[in-house]
Amino acid sequence: MGTPSESLDRRAALQRMSAAAIAAGGVTLWPSQKATRAQQPNAATKRPHDRRLGPLQDLNGYFPFQPSDTPEQWRDRAEEVRRRILVAAGRWPEPELAPLTPVVHGKVDRPEYTVEKVYFESSPGLYVTGNLYRPKEVQHPLPGILCPHGHWSNGRFHEHSAEDMEKELATGGEVHEICGKYPLQARCVQLARMGCLVFHYDMLGYADSVPITQALAHGFAEQRPHMSSPDHWGLFSAQSELRLLNALGLQLHNSIGALDWLLSLPEVDPDRVGVTGASGGGTQTFLLTAVDERVRAAFPAVMVSTAMQGGCTCENASYLRVGTGNIEFAAMAAPRPLGMTAANDWTQELETKGLPELRQHYELLGVPDLVTGKWFDFGHNYNLVSRGMMYRFFNEHFGLGWEEPVTEAEFTPLTKEEMSVWNAEHPRPASDEAAEIGVLQGFEQAWNDQRQRLVPHDRATWPRFREVYGGALDVMIGRSLPAASEVEFDKTSETVRGAYREFQGYLRHIPAEEELPVTFLQPNDWNRRVVLFVTEEGQQSLWEQEGKPRALISRLLKHGHAVAAADLFMQGEFLANGAPPEEIRRVENKREFLGYTTGYNPPLFAQRVHDILTLLAFIKYHDPRPEEIQLIGWKGPAAAWAATARALVPDVVQRLAAHTAGFRWADTTRIWDPHLLPGAVKYGDLPGFLALGAPQPLWLAGEGWQPDDLLASAYRSLGAMDVLHLEEDAPSGESLESGLIDWLAG
Repeated sequence: MGTPSESLDRRAALQRMSAAAIAAGGVTLWPSQKATRAQQPNAATKRPHDRRLGPLQDLNGYFPFQPSDTPEQWRDRAEEVRRRILVAAGRWPEPELAPLTPVVHGKVDRPEYTVEKVYFESSPGLYVTGNLYRPKEVQHPLPGILCPHGHWSNGRFHEHSAEDMEKELATGGEVHEICGKYPLQARCVQLARMGCLVFHYDMLGYADSVPITQALAHGFAEQRPHMSSPDHWGLFSAQSELRLLNALGLQLHNSIGALDWLLSLPEVDPDRVGVTGASGGGTQTFLLTAVDERVRAAFPAVMVSTAMQGGCTCENASYLRVGTGNIEFAAMAAPRPLGMTAANDWTQELETKGLPELRQHYELLGVPDLVTGKWFDFGHNYNLVSRGMMYRFFNEHFGLGWEEPVTEAEFTPLTKEEMSVWNAEHPRPASDEAAEIGVLQGFEQAWNDQRQRLVPHDRATWPRFREVYGGALDVMIGRSLPAASEVEFDKTSETVRGAYREFQGYLRHIPAEEELPVTFLQPNDWNRRVVLFVTEEGQQSLWEQEGKPRALISRLLKHGHAVAAADLFMQGEFLANGAPPEEIRRVENKREFLGYTTGYNPPLFAQRVHDILTLLAFIKYHDPRPEEIQLIGWKGPAAAWAATARALVPDVVQRLAAHTAGFRWADTTRIWDPHLLPGAVKYGDLPGFLALGAPQPLWLAGEGWQPDDLLASAYRSLGAMDVLHLEEDAPSGESLESGLIDWLAG
C-alpha cells in the first residue's frame, strides 16, 4: 500500500462529488461519477488510504512551532494551548482547595542570607517541601524566584560525585569546587545574594516529597493489577487516566501551590516573580509559566526543543502534546521575558530550530528583546556557564542592580540534615499505597464537590456547565466539524435494489488524510431525513447474513429515511485480519504508561468520533441538503461514540438515538482498552456526554426508566424534558426497534 500522500495524488484526477441528497424528481442522493477507486493502480489493496495506519507519534518526534499571523490569532491559540495543558493535568477547571497552612522552621543563618525549612499540604495528603532562601539587608519588596530542581540524583539534596566534579572542572563547566559540587544550592545562594527570595522545592517523590515515591512518579514501568480496579486504584491505572490524575498533574499542582505560597509572603513583589529549572525542572518551568500569568519571567534550561519532549512519566500526560510541543509551551510565556539554554543533548539545535520562531513570535507581540536563548558546548547540565546566563537574565528583567558580569562565590553548603524538613518534631508522613490512594481520592472528592456546583439547574447556569464539560471534550476529542471543502466522496459502486439504491465508496477528510469506507442506502421516496447508523461492526451492521438489510434498516428505508454507515477507524476494511482490536496501538516504549501514547496521538475512541464528524459534515453540507440529520448509536461503545459526536455539534444532529446497553467508562480496568477515553469519568461518564447534547431530542435505551441525575438536570435546566425519551428495554428487540422508528418519524 502506498503512503496516504501518494494515494491522494493517484486520485487527484477523479471527478469529486459535491452533492448528496435526493430531490423529488429522482435525483440521487449520491450520484455516480466517471472515475472510481476501483480503477486506480492500488485497487487490489483492501485497507483504506489513511494516514492513521502509519507510525504513531512519540516523544522523540519532531515538534516545530509555527507563529501566528496576528496577535488576535495568537490570543485564541494561546487559550487553546492553555486549556490543553490544564485538561491534561486534571486542572480544568482549576481545583478549589482549602487555604495553605505552611510550616516554616529550622532556620540556618549565613552571613548574607538565611535558609528555612518549609512544608505544607497542597492537597489533602500531598506535600510541597523545600527550602526558603531569604536575603539579608535588602529593601522590600523582594523579587521571588521558584527553583524546581529537575531529575538530578537525590533532587534538592544533590551533590556531584568526585568523578563528576573532575569532569566539570576540566571542561570549564564549573570553576569553584563548592559551587560545582552543589550546583542546585549554588543557584539559590547566588540569587539570594542578588536580593531575591528563593524557594527551592522538591519534584514529586524526590528528597522530602511525600507521599508519592520517586520510584512511582518517575520510574513507573509495569501496571499494578491490584491497584487497577474501579474501587481500588492508584496512579497510572485506567481509573486514574479516566479522571486525568497523573504524575505531571500532581507535580504541576505542587508548583502552583509553591507559587501560591511564595506570593503570600508579604515581602514578595508580585510584579517580579520568576521560575527557573533545568531538565525536568525546565519542563515544570515552562508548564507553570504557560498556565499561570503570575509568573513574570521564566528561564527553562536544557529542555525547550523541537526534538525529544521529555522522557519521564512526570513530563507526559494524555492529550498534552497532541498538535503542540515544548517550543509552543515556551511561547506561552510571551510577552513576558523568556530565557533558555541548550546543550549537547536533544536541545542542541535550539538556535536554528525553535529560537528563530520564538523571536518571530515575540516580535509579533511587540517585544522582540524579551526572548533569548543560547547553546553551550557541554553535556546536559545546569552548570556555571548556564547559571551565569540565568543570573544576567533576572538581573536585567527584575532590575536587581547587580554589577555585571555576575559571578558566583563560594559558600558553606547545607547538609542534608540542615535541608530536610522532616525530623523528630516534624515526622515524615507515610509514603505507601494507602497514602497514594488517599491523595488521589482527595482530588476526586474535591472535584466531586466542585462538580456538584457545576450541575446546571436553569438557563443561567447552563453556559458554565457547557464551558467546563464542553471545553474539556474539545481537548479530549480534538476535532470539530470539518468544513464542506474538507470532505469528498469517491464512489466505487451503485446498485439498484428495488425500492432503494445502494452506493458504496470512500469518504475522505482531506486535511487529515483520512479515508472511510462508506455505504449509503437511498429509498426511492426520500423524506429528506438522513440517518447515520453507528455500531461496533461498521458497514456490516446494515445487513443480515444473507445480504439483505437488517430489520431496523429495512424499516428506516420503508419510512423514507436515507441511511449511511461506515467502517470507522479500525473497523471492517481497516482490519488486516478482520478481528476488531482488543487493545489500542501503542508507541514503542517498554514502560506501561498510557501517556506515552495518548499524550501524542488521539485515543482510538476519539479517532472514531473524528470519523463520525467527517460523515456528518458530508451529509450536512452537500446539496441538496437534508432537512434533518439523525444519529443512531446502536449499543454500548457505539452509543458513546455517537453521544460524543453529538455533544461536539449539537446543532448538526437534530435527533440522537442511543442504545447504551449500560455502557460506562467507570467499569474499565485495562489501560489499553480500545474504548478507554482519558478524562471520561471526570466529566460525568456517558451521562455527562449525553447531557452536552441538550436541548436536542434524545431517545435513550439501555438505561432503565430513570435518567441519570446529571442528564435530567441538563434537559430540565433548558426546559427540554419533553424531548428526553427513555425507551423500555423490551424483551423483544422488534418492539424496541418499533419504538425507535416511531420516535424518529415524530
